[in-house]
Amino acid sequence: MGAALLLSAALALPPLASGAQQAPAAAPFLQAVAAALAEDAALGDFYRARGYRTLWTGAEDAARRAALLSALDGAAAHGLPVARYDSAALRAAYAAALTEGDRGRLEVRMSRAFLDYASDVATGVLDPEKADAGIHREVTRLDPLRLLAQVEKGDPVALLRALPPRAPEYARLMKEKLQLESRIASGGWGLPVAAAALGPGDTGPAVVALRDRLVAMGYLRRSSTAVYDAALQAAVQRFQIDHGLQADGRADEATLAEVNVAPEDRVKSIVVAMERLRWMHDTVRGARHIWVNQPDFTAKIVDHGKVTFQTRAVIGKNVPDQRSPEFSDEMDHLVINPSWGVPRSIIVKEYLPLLQRNPNAVSHLQVIDRNGRVVPRGAVNFAAYSARSFPFGLRQPPSDGNALGKVKFMFPNPYNIYLHDTPAKELFDHEVRAYSHGCIRLADPFDFAYALLAAQSDDPKGLFQSHLDSDRETVVKFQEKLPVHLVYFTAWPTAKGEMTYRRDIYGRDGRIFDALTEAGVALRGVQG
Repeated sequence: MGAALLLSAALALPPLASGAQQAPAAAPFLQAVAAALAEDAALGDFYRARGYRTLWTGAEDAARRAALLSALDGAAAHGLPVARYDSAALRAAYAAALTEGDRGRLEVRMSRAFLDYASDVATGVLDPEKADAGIHREVTRLDPLRLLAQVEKGDPVALLRALPPRAPEYARLMKEKLQLESRIASGGWGLPVAAAALGPGDTGPAVVALRDRLVAMGYLRRSSTAVYDAALQAAVQRFQIDHGLQADGRADEATLAEVNVAPEDRVKSIVVAMERLRWMHDTVRGARHIWVNQPDFTAKIVDHGKVTFQTRAVIGKNVPDQRSPEFSDEMDHLVINPSWGVPRSIIVKEYLPLLQRNPNAVSHLQVIDRNGRVVPRGAVNFAAYSARSFPFGLRQPPSDGNALGKVKFMFPNPYNIYLHDTPAKELFDHEVRAYSHGCIRLADPFDFAYALLAAQSDDPKGLFQSHLDSDRETVVKFQEKLPVHLVYFTAWPTAKGEMTYRRDIYGRDGRIFDALTEAGVALRGVQG
């Protein structure tokens, strides 16, 4: 509705219910509201439908107004773009309002601030896929008209408090953010450790710097010794566990690199983790679910908030088109003795050039037609095809050397991603495990299968082994679908509230924080 039509509709309405205004005094208010809402159809509909009664600026709106301003005062704690709904500016505008026109313009500003804040704190500041193409989260945005109706008719304090994600990790992350910001304001964690590596028995200034930094982080009690003693070794080991490092108590290059990460950078990780949880605000984790945190290189089965099974994982390589995506789905079956249908991208990029040079290359793979029938290699002139025109597929039948190993766990999705076994067991000995084409490889796939099948079998191991021993490709359906969450958290609290951090293996957190900064997020003491 244009400004003129909106204004004419407004002037045809009875006097405002707010205050004790008479019709002549209402006109400037209505004119100001109409002009401010000329390009905002949803908000215009809301005010028109309710007779342009005030929501925030009337005398009887004091409690609602105070609730909103108080919530906006806390926006920085959530890592939100405070300037978008600046509570100080709204307070100043309210104090300076002299006319009904001033009040009308402020009324609209406060409604917009409310809607912007509600959307940001509940469902995130950014569009996930615009922040990074590897993030596939369909975020359900809140209905603005419903929000306005709820804040008008319900308890505004309760509504505003209920907006942030209810996941327990969110509150723990916010608490850690505030504590880190306080630490930064008081000087941070001290000087970085200037050493290539340190270990038990070492002495000197670098050991003192390491000790001081771990004291500041809360891993060690303060002492005056300059020796890398047993207490320091134990503290380093605890630090390594919390940061996904080999927990041997020696401060090697990788450990010192993490020790030297500035608290400002840890705050950035936390803010990004909070944004990710906002994107997942309506994602049902499930009483029982699978949680694959890619920077942690683990896959876990979680039952009622408790990890009941965990195994090491290999994720996608840090190269374009091979990074593991982030999304949630439902696992509905597993395949024992699977064949491997080679993805089209791998066929044309890796295998077709080999076959064009030598038709007998990659002999462990079958050439198959569109109907799944095996085609003799001698019947195919591989050199006659391009990557676009090649009409065949490649398949590796079940075998000990199959790329998928002996079992794969399926949750059909558009990205052709699943969890599976692998014959390349040596990769699980690495600390950083990013080697696949995107799927998630498991170090203990049989035990993982037993844990999943235990929900529907008194002898899950026997059931699995009977199919395995047949050497035939066999599908076993789950009686109940199991939520699967492929996530990417470099900052994550334990159930006890202790913080753990991981490396930003794909650089996704950095891209998201840059986008948050561009959107107006500014952290106290932290440069973008």
